[in-house]
Amino acid sequence: MNWSRRDPAHHQSRWRKGLVKAAVAASAVVLVVVGGGRPAAAGPEDYTQSVTQLNATQAQISFTPTTPARYVDVHYLSPNAGQQNFRMTNNAGTWQQTVSSLTSGFVLEYWFTYEKNGPQFDTPHFFYTHGGGTGTVATPTFSPPGGTYTTTQSVTLATATAGASIRFTLDGSTPTATSTLYTGPLSISATTTVRAIGLLSGLTNSAVASATYTISTATSCTTQPDIPDFGPNTRIFDPSMSTATIQAQLDADFNAQKDTQTAQMANRRVAHLFKPGTYNVRDDVGFYTSVAGLGQNPGGVTINGDVTVDAFNASDAGNATQNFWRSAENLTIVPSSGSDRWAVSQAAPFRRIDVRGNLLLYPASFGFASGGYISDTRVSGQVSSASQQQWYTKDSTLGSWNGSVWNMVFSGTAGAPANSFPTPPMTTLGTTPVSRDVPYLYIDGTGKYRVFLPSLRTNASGVSWASGSTPGTSLPMSQFYVVKAADTASTINAALASGCNLFFTPGVYHLNQTLNVTRANTVVLGIGYPTLIPDNGVNAMQVADVDGVRIKGLLFDAGTTNSAALLTAGPSGSTADHTANPTTLQDVFFRIGGATVGKATNSLVVNSNNVIVDHTWAWRADHGNAGTVGWTINTADTGVLVNGNNVLATGLFVEHYQKYEVVWNGQNGKTIFFQNEKPYDVPNQAAWIGPNGLNGYAAYKVGPNVTTHEAWGLGSYCFFNTNPAVNLYHSFEVPNTAGVRFHSVLTVSLNFKGTITHVINDTGAVTPSGTTPVKVTNYP
Repeated sequence: MNWSRRDPAHHQSRWRKGLVKAAVAASAVVLVVVGGGRPAAAGPEDYTQSVTQLNATQAQISFTPTTPARYVDVHYLSPNAGQQNFRMTNNAGTWQQTVSSLTSGFVLEYWFTYEKNGPQFDTPHFFYTHGGGTGTVATPTFSPPGGTYTTTQSVTLATATAGASIRFTLDGSTPTATSTLYTGPLSISATTTVRAIGLLSGLTNSAVASATYTISTATSCTTQPDIPDFGPNTRIFDPSMSTATIQAQLDADFNAQKDTQTAQMANRRVAHLFKPGTYNVRDDVGFYTSVAGLGQNPGGVTINGDVTVDAFNASDAGNATQNFWRSAENLTIVPSSGSDRWAVSQAAPFRRIDVRGNLLLYPASFGFASGGYISDTRVSGQVSSASQQQWYTKDSTLGSWNGSVWNMVFSGTAGAPANSFPTPPMTTLGTTPVSRDVPYLYIDGTGKYRVFLPSLRTNASGVSWASGSTPGTSLPMSQFYVVKAADTASTINAALASGCNLFFTPGVYHLNQTLNVTRANTVVLGIGYPTLIPDNGVNAMQVADVDGVRIKGLLFDAGTTNSAALLTAGPSGSTADHTANPTTLQDVFFRIGGATVGKATNSLVVNSNNVIVDHTWAWRADHGNAGTVGWTINTADTGVLVNGNNVLATGLFVEHYQKYEVVWNGQNGKTIFFQNEKPYDVPNQAAWIGPNGLNGYAAYKVGPNVTTHEAWGLGSYCFFNTNPAVNLYHSFEVPNTAGVRFHSVLTVSLNFKGTITHVINDTGAVTPSGTTPVKVTNYP
């Protein structure tokens, strides 16, 4: 975002991201060998390893690859028998081997050989000194492992450290020395997350182990109404209502939600739903407001008027750079003046809209807006971006497009400008490789509510409803549990376990246990920016490695106790192929701090293959309520971590994380549009040195073992206003291999607050003054 016309005190926040695990202290590099010859050496970011003393004569060697390995062999020099070689045992992704006959003071030399996606790798040699009674308790294990079961499970906990005790919790909280003592098998009869820690006097406590058991004894959702109660924050308008009555409600909601200073971080949430028909109203859309038509297709609801976002407040100083968290969907707009205005920044999708006129993406003042997203939309006239700094449009049809600042990206959009990056900076793909429009609520011919599930599209172009109706299927609301204010994590999990889909109504939901989505084809749909907050360090939501889960319209807000992740798609080591029916994560947003103090190591972790991440904003707040923002306050390493293969991101916004903001370890990944700002609040250079010894952490890092990856239309910006002397060596860090290709990439120093030396690896010049981009058309 260009801050040259803004007060820095109100600068928009951006997300940040980093590595979750620290590498072992080793400098050797492993070389990859395919087919034969000596195994290759792997960089330390590819794994972690450790040795844990179990007792006076035994130690356990552990090795955890960052992505799954087919096998791991450990080699070590035994006290009595020389070199020993063992195939290690895989324990939930961590490979382990116990070494015996050790004495106090003995120095154990050890190293590893492991396989990943065909090649073999060798690590450097490591050394461990066995101590007499010092060390760490071995991490507890679970039998049977966590998973989905149809009957009550008897769960046994164990640790390899002789004499150690185990303490555990069943509410998702972190166990301590005062938690319940494990004395025998646990009977788990309902969906539960078990967390355990091992303790022994004289040894360091073990790492915390966690396993989630989903007990699903029902195969279908318990009876829900087809005309449900959507709660007090959902307005449902009918064309039989008077225009004055509807307009009064729209205005009242807008006045409560419009102010950037008071409403931006408030807890109010609202949805405006219009039943099929025609309305002569103006809906000015404030924070946390969803506007949607209830027709099966956009033509079912017509607004003769406007659905508008602008720089509404005097404090905005004419800019729209903080117009976050609002949406419009599934209706026709006939603008009152011939042009509708949608001047937004992040987390403000414009979907399934038929605009019968022009569309303006900038505020009336021509002040800046900093990025947005259009999908499955038809605009009969011209779309004008003017001062809009970056934008992504997919699967749409436009009369024409006018304007560009830094990166305007299109895929599958008829009427888009020709590809011309770098001058002007238009990046245009003829189709979107894989696409599936969002699930949405509508009313059928009998007056009952249903949720429509659009079909998967490959090489998509144009709107899905071009022939009159979007292809797909639908589900009755009787198969959805409608989540409202009184619901807890327990009641929501019970609904999931009974076979229900979830429909979240506008509100803020505190979670004391992880929401576990384990059934294939589950739909989790939210309206009015329902916000999920984990209260005690649990992961907010976890999705099993199953087909066809659809999650849409949720805001994950980190809690005050650090969570390992806010949303995880697939457990670590997921291997299933979901090509025919992928999981889709759409309009799913993440926030670390801003409203309250928030902490999370990762925001989104994608372990499953073939996932479509369609429009996400992962944001570590740079501004917000007093006391909620600061380098040591709202801490977060990584915005998006991708370990699955064949994952596609369309519209990826990730900002202000403290380490790598995106880490992509899976093969054959694709990203179309990436927008990033580095953290503003880096205190000094010494506090921000990457594991490679270079200044800072790249915004987008492709893992060293990745051989195929492609990305189009990427921008990364720095605004180191806390310390303008801070430098980032490069914004994009990728393996130098022909299969890893980047197109239309740029960096910018906003108001010359700090510098970025290179764009991608060692390519691209240092960012100059004047908020001038440095562009790389293709790499390599």
